[in-house]
Amino acid sequence: MHGYDEPVYLISVVAKALNIHPQTLRQYEREGLITPSRTSGKMRLYSQRDIDRINMILRLTRDLGINLAGVDVILQLKDQIDKFESELEELKLKLAKYENAGTIPPDKTIVKSRSSYDIIIFGE
Repeated sequence: MHGYDEPVYLISVVAKALNIHPQTLRQYEREGLITPSRTSGKMRLYSQRDIDRINMILRLTRDLGINLAGVDVILQLKDQIDKFESELEELKLKLAKYENAGTIPPDKTIVKSRSSYDIIIFGE
């Protein structure tokens, strides 16, 4: 079994699996929506992550009628949200570590809200 980020699929395989023309995949790459890996011979290789991203692009364009410029904005926002969620998880783990130890360093301030997200502020 291949890893989620391991580039193993050729452009022809991805195009056939997604029922799209290989030129569509090349267009998405030119637009900066996807960045498949390349072999030393310059052949494109796609990972399962790439395929999932292409599926999202197809849903946005086909089902919702969003143009590629709009898709680009949506994908950038999604990437930012994913980054923030990852940072939030790291901060939650740090907070749990401090709470489990029963001490909070004197140079740190922690503020927690009761909303769907905890807000954690570490002072410097």
